Amino acid sequence: MTTATPRRRRIEISAGIIEYLDEGAGAPVVLLHGLFMDERLWDPVMRYLPTGLRYLRPVLPLGAHRIPMNPGADLSLTGLVHVLADFLDALDLQEATLVHSDWGGGLFLTAIGRDERVGAMVILPCEAFDNFPPGLPGKMAEIAARLPGGLTLAARNIRSRLLRRLPVVFGWMTRQPIPDELARHWTEPALSIPGIADDLAAYASTHFESAELVRDTEALSRFDGAALVLWSPDNRVMPPAHGHRLAELVPGARYAEIPGAAVLLSIDDPAGVGREISAFLTRS
Repeated sequence: MTTATPRRRRIEISAGIIEYLDEGAGAPVVLLHGLFMDERLWDPVMRYLPTGLRYLRPVLPLGAHRIPMNPGADLSLTGLVHVLADFLDALDLQEATLVHSDWGGGLFLTAIGRDERVGAMVILPCEAFDNFPPGLPGKMAEIAARLPGGLTLAARNIRSRLLRRLPVVFGWMTRQPIPDELARHWTEPALSIPGIADDLAAYASTHFESAELVRDTEALSRFDGAALVLWSPDNRVMPPAHGHRLAELVPGARYAEIPGAAVLLSIDDPAGVGREISAFLTRS
């Protein structure tokens, strides 16, 4: 169980300043998030994770970040994968465990030849293969990114408790309701800080080629670290078959399930997620 007080820090990379929470000491564990989310996605899980490790939670430029990226920064899918790699480099992390949730771009570090700092992976339901952008919520984000003011409207929809439960918003992302306070927190930057919505639009308007996405996911067959694929067989956004396929693809991966949950397992079953990740992190 983690007990250290998180330290809020910043580090500058070529794309701009990345905020992150830094908690504990030991081998690094980097926990990622998806669109219109930040480090607080993992708050419910942290108390279930073991001590003796260093937990880092970067705030990626995916719409809930508080500091706009530099003008001209490449925030396409490939650009954002490099942002993640640059973050790992800037902190000189070694043998990090990378924990994926919702956003699947981090899976492509191997494809671009920048996974040398990753020693292990935990893959929760996330984009993979040709599922970019994922399901109804992803398709709506893509449409919103191409319309003037579309992402601002999307942020306002997330703030509405009624609209938030629609499948095209967050309704298929969780089984447990996202609290109003958290929804406001995740959307405040895009609604109040100039440049934040533009950063998200630069990513969400990426042109995705299915064949390239599948090829770059399948590059994980070259990943030589340990892996846990922790999937929900009941979610409607990240195909359950993709969880099995990823576990078969990554050499030495173990597959486990959190039944009855949707995409954001850290919200739907934090204790179950903490139990599975803890067992993986403390394996002998």
